[in-house]
Amino acid sequence: MSRLIADADELPKTWFRARLHQGDANFKLEDMGAPPKRKASHGRANPSGIPYLYLGSTHKTAISEVRPHPGESVTVAEFMISNSLKLVDLRNPRKLVSPFLLEDEAEVALLRQDVGFLERLGKELTTPVLPTSAAIDYIPSQYLCEFIKKCGYHGVIYGSSVGEGINLALFQPKNATANNIKDFIVSNVSVEFQ
Repeated sequence: MSRLIADADELPKTWFRARLHQGDANFKLEDMGAPPKRKASHGRANPSGIPYLYLGSTHKTAISEVRPHPGESVTVAEFMISNSLKLVDLRNPRKLVSPFLLEDEAEVALLRQDVGFLERLGKELTTPVLPTSAAIDYIPSQYLCEFIKKCGYHGVIYGSSVGEGINLALFQPKNATANNIKDFIVSNVSVEFQ
């Protein structure tokens, strides 16, 4: 998996997290990190009770990920992450891993098996899931992300399922620092259908 480590120079320097307002109170900077363990619900990468920090590459990506309605208020925090983090990039494993970088036939055979697995995980992380079935539908990606975490990685990068841009799920929320926040009102939500 070492060939799938994201190149820090190609990633955004600034990441964003959005939260929908609940009532009239605005969020403070200290409210914008990952939820505490007792409030951490299941997510694409994390099981219930294990808080991960989900970040988007742009304001728009972060806001899209919370699935707002027009007229809702959203607070967006800006986060910085360290360049030294080992992040697994699941956006396009087949493009990122080359058999020409390998030294023997056994590694090439392993690569052929692993690329399909990694493509499936990337797809699991970007496939839209209905809220009513999320608890079950997220289990495969949660399991695989826990495996990646156990292998010593700090997080995974994957495409957004609801908008443009990319997402980052950090396994240890302390690996990101919030700098400032800004409030927005959602003016429009675009819907596409087939």
